[in-house]
Amino acid sequence: MTGRVRYEVDDMGAAFVTLDAPESRNALSDELLGDLLDAVERARADDAVRVVVLTSSHDRVFSAGGDLKAFAADTPTIGKYAGLDRFPRLYKLIGNLGKPMISALIYRNIDRMKANELMMLGEPIDAAEAYRLNIVNAVVPAERFDEVVREWAHKVARKSPLLMRLGKNAINATRDMSLPDALEALRAQLALAFTTEDIVEGVTAFREKREAAWKMR
Repeated sequence: MTGRVRYEVDDMGAAFVTLDAPESRNALSDELLGDLLDAVERARADDAVRVVVLTSSHDRVFSAGGDLKAFAADTPTIGKYAGLDRFPRLYKLIGNLGKPMISALIYRNIDRMKANELMMLGEPIDAAEAYRLNIVNAVVPAERFDEVVREWAHKVARKSPLLMRLGKNAINATRDMSLPDALEALRAQLALAFTTEDIVEGVTAFREKREAAWKMR
């Protein structure tokens, strides 16, 4: 890793993957994307990690997007082409992470006509508009942002890692299926969930009004 991404896991099992190239406003250079892929792979392999938060060290910008300097650099075309695989690898990795991630692939979560408009015009929108478009789940005061993100991460981390993985995998696998195929696939995943000890523990803990002790089986 080149030090453009920070990785830390707190005592609740929340992994914070932080884009840390503020001098370039976290432009997605090959180096930063490489570090990001390494960090997310690390989170996937770490059994202690129950949720992943993708964040930024910049006080105002998450990421400026593609690295324009790299686009204009005097690099052989074959070299630029070889680096293009990092974006699809990252998207596939997020989908197949098996753990919840607090981030989103916007194009798949908002109206496609509006997504096309945002991408083609490149005009900024404020937080209220992002909320209206369902780009974000919540809008909070800037001074409470880190606190709220950590609260959300810890709420997710308290859930059964096994059942969350089954659910995440099911959502990812059925996203582009027809409704009948998706329902059939989800039925199979639900049947698998019913065989786990964690689903019994979850229901029992709920009825007894206590924290669940997940067994991961």
